[in-house]
Amino acid sequence: MVVDRDLRIVTLCSGNVARSVMLATMFEALGPESGHPLEVRSAGTHAVEGSSISARTRDALLSVDELDAPSPNAHRSHQLELADLEWADLVLTAEADQVHYVRRAFPAFALSCCSLGQFVRQAPLDEPWSTQVAVVSANDPDPAFDVADPAGGDQAVYDACAHHLFELAQVFLTVLAVT
Repeated sequence: MVVDRDLRIVTLCSGNVARSVMLATMFEALGPESGHPLEVRSAGTHAVEGSSISARTRDALLSVDELDAPSPNAHRSHQLELADLEWADLVLTAEADQVHYVRRAFPAFALSCCSLGQFVRQAPLDEPWSTQVAVVSANDPDPAFDVADPAGGDQAVYDACAHHLFELAQVFLTVLAVT
């Protein structure tokens, strides 16, 4: 599949107030400088519509030197819906359970959804991104690649999550650059 526009990615976590927001912020910051301009949306599998990011999420983003955090009012949580999937080229989740959710709720989009951690470890480097996604999404989602939900943790837990996601985001963009 050749796309003559920016790659459209939906980042997906549970509540759309921490991991998916962090990852969307990272892709928006890193995409242009990587040579892969991205259009990014974030959503949750069990989001309370309209919730804002927490101070811990914002501070975690600020703990990554290369990033600016969004203002507290810049984001409102959003429940994943069909329109998001129709818009996206790719859905990157934080956990295997979110891949299972997409497969159950929106089976037609199963082959455009995979966990970020699984993608960066299993995507074949010598293939276009669409083939990479198809190869990884054809595998069973593996919780060994999950990015743990920081909810309920202290600031150090949120910071560690942000740094883990930042490393994965950088690898993801490097894997795209190989193709």
